[in-house]
Amino acid sequence: MTCLPTGALVTARWLGDAVRSGRVGASLRVLDASWHLPALQRRARREFEKKHIPGAAFFDLERCCDRTSPLEHMLPPERHFADYVGSLGVANHTHVVVYDASDLGSFSAPRVWWMFQVFGHAHVSVLDGGLRHWLREGLPVTGGAPKSEPLEFRATLQRSRVKSYGDILDNVVAKDFQVVDARPAGQFLGTAPEPRHDTEPGHIPGSINMPFSSFLQPSGLHKRPKELAVLFQDAGVDLSRPLCVSCDSAVTACHVALAAHLCGHSGTLVYDGGWSEWYARAPPEYVISEGWGKRVLLRRGDQEGR
Repeated sequence: MTCLPTGALVTARWLGDAVRSGRVGASLRVLDASWHLPALQRRARREFEKKHIPGAAFFDLERCCDRTSPLEHMLPPERHFADYVGSLGVANHTHVVVYDASDLGSFSAPRVWWMFQVFGHAHVSVLDGGLRHWLREGLPVTGGAPKSEPLEFRATLQRSRVKSYGDILDNVVAKDFQVVDARPAGQFLGTAPEPRHDTEPGHIPGSINMPFSSFLQPSGLHKRPKELAVLFQDAGVDLSRPLCVSCDSAVTACHVALAAHLCGHSGTLVYDGGWSEWYARAPPEYVISEGWGKRVLLRRGDQEGR
């Protein structure tokens, strides 16, 4: 498996030079895409207003989503995405650099990177190491709630790259594409609790577990392509075949899409509903759990059979 170089990552040094030279603007837009699990009790927008990369705008995953869906931050309609990113000063010619303020170095930024990709905007990169590495490098930050000059953005959704519950259900038998789950191993196996109170742990039949944190170095920087290639190979993922990624709600799933992209595999599919939807809708025999979650699933199956 050969990994190819790509512009999907930019370094803190490169972006720091761009900030110092005044290149951030209509042609280069920096977006803070921080989003945190509720259990962490962190308020991403407030943190942004206290400290962010100079010239950055805040990309709110809770606003740029399908407000009609009962599921969390599902992809919005084309018009919604176009209007939202246009309001942040992004045009079709803009190079977008996305980062987040996760203590891990990267958490939600790859989701926004993938969103731009799936809406037809390929000129988008993730800041390697995120705000954590930026600060470690001693680069400048600023505060406040800056306003961007709105620009026109046209979005074209590549619908074939977004998989639905029905697509995943059919694939359990058809096996037309591989499914990789980016959740921690305990949640995947069913031996550790889910972060959401209404969902039990487990996994989709036939799916492969590659925890999103495995793609990051302890420093928070992304592992190099050769290391990523070994991870995919060891997990039994064939990057010459179609690949669909999943997690709880398709945020950390996009780490797998980014890693595959770094290895020359473009066009990764995403199950947008993720485990949250699968657990709620799939029949009990299609919710695989090896731990304490299995007993809950069996009880649910008995109740549904009454």
